[in-house]
Amino acid sequence: MTKGLCILGSTGSIGTNTLRVVRSLPGRFRVESLSAGRNLEFLAEQIMEFRPRLVGVAASDLIEPLRQRIKAGGYREPVRIVAGTEGRVETATLPEVDFVVSASHGTTGLVATYEAVRAGKSVGLANKEVLVVAGELVTRAARERGVDLLPIDSEHSALHQCLRAGSPAEVRRVILTASGGPFLRTLQESFDSITPEQALKHPVWKMGGRVTIDSATLMNKGLEIIEARWLFGVPSARISVLIHPESIVHSMIEFSDGSVMGQLSVADMRIPIQYALTYPERVVTDGDCPRLDLVRAGCLSFEEPDTSRFACLALGRAALEQGGAVPCALNAADEVAVEAFLGGRLRFGDIPRIIEKVMGETPSADLASMAEVLACDQEARRRAEELIGSI
Repeated sequence: MTKGLCILGSTGSIGTNTLRVVRSLPGRFRVESLSAGRNLEFLAEQIMEFRPRLVGVAASDLIEPLRQRIKAGGYREPVRIVAGTEGRVETATLPEVDFVVSASHGTTGLVATYEAVRAGKSVGLANKEVLVVAGELVTRAARERGVDLLPIDSEHSALHQCLRAGSPAEVRRVILTASGGPFLRTLQESFDSITPEQALKHPVWKMGGRVTIDSATLMNKGLEIIEARWLFGVPSARISVLIHPESIVHSMIEFSDGSVMGQLSVADMRIPIQYALTYPERVVTDGDCPRLDLVRAGCLSFEEPDTSRFACLALGRAALEQGGAVPCALNAADEVAVEAFLGGRLRFGDIPRIIEKVMGETPSADLASMAEVLACDQEARRRAEELIGSI
């Protein structure tokens, strides 16, 4: 029996690689729905190849231009096009969908992912923000509905795979690895002169704008600490981070008997995507997906991160330990600050300063509903913009 898929963020890096995996495993999946933003040309190509029954776009004024594009391409099959947050929710909760790939950046796919879980869909999470801003709500809904939350981030996919070697009760700590980004050896006093062009040159991964900048500040690891807490039920004190520039060991688990299990592979997102899509099976990968050659890989190195230079990593852990609304505010402030940096309105070194101020003004009260999550997100964004404007 084939598995019906919804892909939130189909034209982005994760969405594109997901469709590459689907293409490489004919007969295993049906692409029932796609949701994207404003890249209509690419989305039209995906529609014509994968023939979904429902497609979501960012806004209603994009519906007719998309329809004209697929018509001009000779596509005559019926496809319904919806828009906005309500449209994304509809694509994710479509009855024919069995599995949702949550790959929309930022909080764009938050509501749709939450509603998909409530509708009984299993979810592959490539979007860290879902669990960072609403971890308790989403994981509770998953438990109540008995559905899987399967990580697609390479680090959390590695942890999920390592956990198959032992029970959660046997885990002493989880170890997230980080490449260190492009500024691992850059002096802190040079941070304020870093340009967006320099920050977007990641040494290992090819990713979108915000994710790449988060890797440069190590905020991605701060967010991943929070995500690991909700995915695996491990408290902050038992989550470690190690710098591993080679990006071959994607993460590790230390068990209570002292054994350490790590997951190793080349840096190719098709591997964790395929793992999530085919779980609990392991399926032969596409022939053009490179294999790991340990001899050529050479020496693998590890070091402790310097949180005095990369303050965003420490802010992520602090947000988890404060709890309540603070992780939501952290994420929102980071997204605004990164956009301001990429737009030339903020220095690289100012990113953690803005985030820390917004966190300090955020009450740690629990967020009891998605409406409260969204209100916290908007307030943190508003305050971050105010702070940026005052610099």
